[in-house]
Amino acid sequence: MRLHWSPRSPFVRKVMVAAHELGLADRIQTVRTVVRMGTLNADLAPENPLSKIPTLVLEDGRVLFDSLTIMEYLDHLAGGGRLVPAGDARWTAMTRHALGNGLLDLLILWRNERDKPHGARTQEWLDSFAAKTAATLDHLERDAPSLAGTPLCIGQIAIGCALSYLDFRFPDLPWRDGHPALAGWHAEFSARPSARATEAVDD
Repeated sequence: MRLHWSPRSPFVRKVMVAAHELGLADRIQTVRTVVRMGTLNADLAPENPLSKIPTLVLEDGRVLFDSLTIMEYLDHLAGGGRLVPAGDARWTAMTRHALGNGLLDLLILWRNERDKPHGARTQEWLDSFAAKTAATLDHLERDAPSLAGTPLCIGQIAIGCALSYLDFRFPDLPWRDGHPALAGWHAEFSARPSARATEAVDD
């Protein structure tokens, strides 16, 4: 399998954490692929017209995207039910994944806005991004005991990668203050071999 990949992308990282957890990382060939919001990657577009990563090209030529689809496929390839639970637990996992993924979307928009020149920034948006991030962190702090008390699944992977992205792109944001349970859970997530093998680098 061939994965369009970047060492900076938290969405790619989710896929690679899953691949390591499932013992499939050695079956994936990573292809360094640069994508930007303002341009089309002409090399990637034939396989993903959205020009987004991660994009996984299977051995038979089929193409899968986005990160959730790829993670579900990898779980299926590994026998199913390991990172995507069945029954009622599935809905908890999917909701947690949506929260972690939504936080990543929010953080990327926030970063893009605050990187604009001062005169081009919209303060209302910056305030909204900050408020929504704070509300999400408070929610996760309340949920942290349950995160720690259930097996790793797609929900925890998304949340763990989102918190790591906070550290990577928002080092000035002291998100651990007031969130001791969440900080403790994230430390345990970050110590997993799958997380250590996929740490983001600004390359």
